Amino acid sequence: MEDIIQEYASGYAMLREAIEGLTEGELRYKPAPDQWSIHQIIIHVADSEMSSTARLKTVLAEDEPTLISFDQDAWANNLGYDLLDREQYLHLFKLLRLSMQTILDNLTNEQIERVGVYVDQGRFSFKQLLVFRVEHVRGHLAQIERVKKAYRGSQSL
Repeated sequence: MEDIIQEYASGYAMLREAIEGLTEGELRYKPAPDQWSIHQIIIHVADSEMSSTARLKTVLAEDEPTLISFDQDAWANNLGYDLLDREQYLHLFKLLRLSMQTILDNLTNEQIERVGVYVDQGRFSFKQLLVFRVEHVRGHLAQIERVKKAYRGSQSL
């Protein structure tokens, strides 16, 4: 569990490193009309973190709460992600992760096994939900690398 908490804590630094030195053109490049730019990925990661932080806290505070997923494509398409301030959202992500650190550093074994229930996906322990947060950032870091590679490929045509 310590490794998970440590990687969770380093999520902001990993995102920041992934976009370090990129131009606005690289950040706004979309490999295809139906794919996200790096800018949009960053906004999504912060929005997802906002929802997930509330879920994590709910699982720790309430007995087997019902958890609600959000429609990531609806948020990206209807909330004007292209207009939103990427730096504000990176800062929001950082603050959300920091806000959880004291809680995570003091988790008991009982808390790690507490459960939340998604209506559409079933039961998940706090540990499973936290692992998913780490994997979510990993997945989007890989996506950012794919977009960077696609951008470089588009420039060599």
